[in-house]
Amino acid sequence: MIRTKIVELSTIAAVAYRQKLKDGKSGVVVMRYDQAQPGLASFSRKTGDPVPNANVNLDLFPLEAFKEALELTSGTPYSKRGAVTLSGSLPDAEVETEADGPEDEATVDSAEYAAVVAAYTNKKGELSYDLINKDFIQFAHSSKMVGELVANRAAEDDIRDHVIRVKLEGLTGNRDLTAVQAQRIVDMLDEVSPRYVFRELNDEIRRMLSQAKG
Repeated sequence: MIRTKIVELSTIAAVAYRQKLKDGKSGVVVMRYDQAQPGLASFSRKTGDPVPNANVNLDLFPLEAFKEALELTSGTPYSKRGAVTLSGSLPDAEVETEADGPEDEATVDSAEYAAVVAAYTNKKGELSYDLINKDFIQFAHSSKMVGELVANRAAEDDIRDHVIRVKLEGLTGNRDLTAVQAQRIVDMLDEVSPRYVFRELNDEIRRMLSQAKG
C-alpha cells in the first residue's frame, strides 16, 4: 500500500493518512477508534477544502476533522506502508482506494523519488516545496543549456521538463532517467502538495522568457 504516514487528530478520536483513490486523485482517509468503517474525502485543488464521499456520515466525520487531516498530512511524502488496523476496531475496513499500480510502486521505490524526499524533507518529515523550487530555480539560472533554451524561445514546458530531469539525474547520478519517469515523480509530489509543486519554478521560467523577449 502506498500512503503517507499516519497522523493523530485532535478534533475527533481518530487517525488519518493520504492515499490514492479510485479516480486517480489523492484522498484522505480518517479512521475513528470507535468505528469499523473509515471516512473518506478527496479535496479540491482550487480551494484546498475536503470533499467527503457522499456516503460519509458528517456527524461521525465532520469537515473539521478532514481539514485537520489534510493540514497534518500536507507535504508528507508517499512511501510503501502496510495496511492500517486500529486497536479496538474491526479489521479490514473497506476503503474505496485502488490497488497500487506497478508504475506507482516503481516510482515510490525509485532512487530518484527517494533522493528528492531525502534532499528536501524538513525536520517535521514534510517535503519543503520552497526549498525544492529555490534549488531548481538556482540551477535554471546557472545552466548554460537552460540559457540557450530561453534565448531560443523554447516552450515553457520544455524548459521546465529539462530542468526537472537534469536535476533529478544530478541527485542520483542516473543519466538514463526518462521524461515519463520524471513526470511520475512530479505527479507523486503533487498529490501531497497543497499547490502545484513547481509553481514557483514555472513562474521564474516565464519571467526569464519574458526578459529574453524584451
